[in-house]
Amino acid sequence: MKYRTPISIARGLGSSKDGLGHWWMQRLTAIGLVPLVLWFVVSMIALAGQSRGEVITWLQSPHHSVLFSIFIITSLYHANLGLQAIYEDYIQARWLQLSARIATSFAAVVLGVTGVFALLGLAFGG
Repeated sequence: MKYRTPISIARGLGSSKDGLGHWWMQRLTAIGLVPLVLWFVVSMIALAGQSRGEVITWLQSPHHSVLFSIFIITSLYHANLGLQAIYEDYIQARWLQLSARIATSFAAVVLGVTGVFALLGLAFGG
């Protein structure tokens, strides 16, 4: 049994088939960010007042550099998903919505690559 009205069928309105996946990814990244944010806050408090050399030594630990990379990537992906939902809900002009989504995705990728590259440079090069 179909619950769509004839006008919605004629206009092509209906499920976009990706809303549930988007919703789940937002929830999964949020759950993953809870321990990562706690680790990050505790680490920054512990590193407060330390010298640059001690911070770099801390970053050169594989445990910390991997967690920091995961934190950067996950937080940017989560932010991108959240902003996409905001754009879809509040921007009416389709071209502006698409432009905002493209710009946000581009910025997230650039920031993620730059952040991980800088982290790897510090972790391996000092």
